Order: sequence, then C-alpha cells, then structure tokens
Amino acid sequence: DGQYEEELARSPETLTRLGSKARYGELDDYSAEAEAGYLDWFRDSVDAMTARFDYDALDAEGRLSWDLWQWRLERLEEALAFSDHDYVFTPVSAPHVDLPQLMINYHAVDTRADMDAYVQRLEAIGPALRQLLARAEDAAARGIRPPRFAYDIVIEQAGGVIQGYPFDDSGEPSALWADADSKVEALAQAGVIDGAEAGAVRDAAAAALRGPLKAGYRALIGWLEADRVDAGDPAQGVHQLPDGEAYYAQQLRYNTTTALSAAAIHELGLAEVARIQAAMREIMATVDFEGSLQDFFRYVRGADRFYYPDTPAGRRAYIEETEYYLDAIEDRLPDLFGILPRMPLVVRRVEPFRERDGGAAFYEEGTADGSRPGVYYLHLSDMRAKNRTDLQTTAYHEGNPGHHMQIAIALEHENLPHFRRNEWYSAYGEGWALYAEQVAAELGLFEDPYYDFGRLNSELFRAIRLVVDTGLHSKGWSEERAVQYMLDNSAFPEGMVRSEIRRYLVWPGQATSYKIGMLRIVELRERARDALGDAFDLRAYHDLVLAGGALPLDLLGRRVDSWIAAQGGEASRGDR
Repeated sequence: DGQYEEELARSPETLTRLGSKARYGELDDYSAEAEAGYLDWFRDSVDAMTARFDYDALDAEGRLSWDLWQWRLERLEEALAFSDHDYVFTPVSAPHVDLPQLMINYHAVDTRADMDAYVQRLEAIGPALRQLLARAEDAAARGIRPPRFAYDIVIEQAGGVIQGYPFDDSGEPSALWADADSKVEALAQAGVIDGAEAGAVRDAAAAALRGPLKAGYRALIGWLEADRVDAGDPAQGVHQLPDGEAYYAQQLRYNTTTALSAAAIHELGLAEVARIQAAMREIMATVDFEGSLQDFFRYVRGADRFYYPDTPAGRRAYIEETEYYLDAIEDRLPDLFGILPRMPLVVRRVEPFRERDGGAAFYEEGTADGSRPGVYYLHLSDMRAKNRTDLQTTAYHEGNPGHHMQIAIALEHENLPHFRRNEWYSAYGEGWALYAEQVAAELGLFEDPYYDFGRLNSELFRAIRLVVDTGLHSKGWSEERAVQYMLDNSAFPEGMVRSEIRRYLVWPGQATSYKIGMLRIVELRERARDALGDAFDLRAYHDLVLAGGALPLDLLGRRVDSWIAAQGGEASRGDR
C-alpha cells in the first residue's frame, strides 16, 4: 500500500478520479521524461520488494500480489520499445476531451480552495496539451501517425471544447464555462463565498479559459490541420508502421494477458462466429422468420420497430428502458452473487462536447465511499445507431452484473491491497462484462426472442472483433473490408459498425480482450465444476473471481486452481 501511494502520488488526475483532493490543482506530467522516471521508480520498487520479502513465506494472496506487482513491471519493460507507437490524439486516446471531462465530472468543488484548484487546472490544460503535442510531433517525425479520419475527429472535438462563451460571442456557454459557473454558483448559494469572491473566481476562470487553455487547443488544432495531409488515407492497420508487426504482437500480449498469436486469435474468432450464428438461426426459427441469416440481420438492422425516434422523447425512452432492465436484474443478483456492490449506478447521456454518432456505450467508475456514483454513459446523438435489440444486453454489460459490479466490488474490498482494488486489465474487465451478459441469459432474463438475438449479436460482435482486429493489423485488411465483414456477419447498424472499425484502427489489440477474457472465465468455471462436482457453488465461484480484483488471466487461473485445491478438487494445469 505504501508503494502504491507513492505511485498514485505521481498522477494527480488518478488521485482525483479516486476521490482524493491531494495535488488538486495539478495535472499529470505527460512528458517523455516523466514516463521514463515512472519506469525507473517501478524498477526500484520491484527491487525493494525482492530485497525485503521472502516470497515463499507469504500466504497465497501475498504471493499473488507479489506476482502481479512484478507482472506490471514486465509489461512496462516490454512496452518501452514501442513508447512512441501509441497514437497520442484519437477519438479513444483523447486527452483533448478527457481533461475537460475530468474537470466536469471528477473535480468536485466544496470549498473556495477547491475552486481555486479548479482554476489552476484550467490554466494547466493548455501546457499539458503542448506536452502531448510534442510527443505526437516526435512520433510523426518517425512516420507514426494515426489514420486521417482520426485527425478530422480530433479537430472537431477540440474545436467543440473552445466553442461558446468565453471563447466566442455566440451567446451560448461552453461546456467548461457552464461547469465552472455552476460550481461557483453552488458555493455562493451554500454561503461558502460571498458575491465579491464569486465574481473574482468567475473572472479568474474566464481568464484561464481564454488564455492558456484556448491557446493550447488552438496549437493542437493548427498542428493537426497541417499534419493531416501526411496521415494515412485510406486507413491502414499498425502493421504498416515501423516495427508495426512487433508492436501489434506486444499489444495483443498486453490486452489479452496471454501469449496467443494474431493467427491463433483470428482462427478462434472465425470458429466463434460460426458457433454463435448457428444459435442465431435457432432464434430465427422461433420467430418464424423465412430467409437467410443475412436477411434476418438486414431486417433487425432496418426495421423501425427496433429504434426509438430521433427526438428528445426517443432519447428519454431509451434511457428509461435501460433503467428498467437494470432495476429488474437487481432482485435476481443474490441468486448468483454473495458479494454485491454498495456504490450507486446511474445512466446518463454523454456530454455534447464528447458525444459521437454511433459511439459505443461505456462505464465510468464512481468512488468507494459512494460520494460519486458509477455512470453508464450512452451516445444518443444518432438514434438510428441505437438498435433496441442491443439495449438490454449492453445494460448488463456496462451496469450490473458487468462493469459496475466488478469495479465497485473491487473498490469496496477493504482486505485487498489498494493497487489490486484500482487496477484494470482489459481481458479480465471486458471478459467479465461479456460473461455477465451470459449470466443474465442463464437467469432467464431475455424473455423477448429479439432481445435474446441481440444478446447473441453482442457476443457475435466480440467474436467478430477477433477476426477484424487481427485482419486490420496483421493480415492487411482495408477499413472497407473490415466494415463489410461486420455488416455481413451481424445485425448492427452501419453507423455503429463504421465507428467501431475506426476504433479498432486507432486502438490495436484492445478489441480482442473481450472474447478472450470471457472464454477464459467460462473455461475456469467449467474446470471448477468438473473438479468439484456436486460441491461446486456458482455463487462462490463468482465471488472468488470478483473479490480478487482485476487480474491477468494466467494469475486468475492460478487463483481458481488454488480455490479448487482448497476444496479437495484437482485442477487442470492446461492454461499454464
């Protein structure tokens, strides 16, 4: 815990997201020098751990924590050779919107000092963007650029941040000004500051926005507009970058926490697509649909009955139906889980400055003390990209028993070391959320066959990702080939498909983590069931998987093996 506190102290933004007000007026140091310093610190930390502790004298949880701490260093060392390969500015690697979002959704203001820290951070956003821009410029000089569409989206998003008062005379407040103004007003209404102080703080916030923050965004936009001519168009995968094949292999190892090759993942994806499509044909027979699976995809994708209207009322209805399914599963959770989250969960539409047509829904964690809820965010700017057959499944994936349950239980687990409560590994976290969709089906919650088809379509979606991600980054597929493969093999709307393929192009390997993680969690469950027979307790298995915090899949497998052995079973060593 002491070492983790040192690690957290290096990141003021992480501290804020965890609910701490330490270093409240600062942002992270995004320089290459800071990144190198962090790696040196981690090396020293592992050396100190090795010198101070006897591994064999630790209990099972202690050895697991040791191995996980060392595993994190090994991943940092492996990534060192590719430190300039991760695209700096894209729709998913998005500090240009993440920093405003930190201010709006995470920087709580309860005192005048908190508001002063808020203004200091506004002043720091411009310099932070310049640090990141310097890294993007260095990468571009080495021939490492994201596809051109990423430039266009980032230019639009960055421009949206500095649109409205006090940046222009449009008469509408910018998102940051609206937030700053509301927080000052709340302090004044609570009697924390008087009218004169409120005016002074507003003036300081406006000056920070008009000054260094706007200058930082203008510099970013200017460079992107000048450099976009050299960006790849049409888009290609990272195989075309310098050392691109090795970089993609490293990204697969990091994102799946396995040694699976791109070729093996591609073939696994093809097999899973075929298996899930067979189950879909059974639903076609249930609803008496005549035609091919592709005909059924087109029907589900195009029929008006599966969409809410593109109106304020339609958006409200989408959110209300989502809330209905989350409320409905609440009473069933104790059937399969002994440990339940205490943190509240809310559903919200994405803020306008970062909302995208067809953007994927996502979850952002709250705080362990419940002062900030977990939030399930929905992109609702284009309602024709929000097919209702996907609604129920995605609610379980992002909410309960998916991301919200997994993350909240880890954060609230007081007996775990702090770093195991807060860490995130995509194969575990996304694998669990996809597994949660299957758990909801096993509870019998998909009463509408079209919504059950949506569940299968969601699982198919993750299987397709294995195919298209490796296709784009290892097999030389074009963007259009990947789009067409997904359209031919799923019922998702074209707008969503195109948004997803572009996400994979700028975030190599991450999309493979969902299905790889889910398959391993199911495999471990069945391994335990086979070993324990009638003594197998599904609630206990779920609690075991969740109570250890996020783990790389091999370490999760070891934890399950130890649990099986402790109950007198004999675990397979197949995944070692």
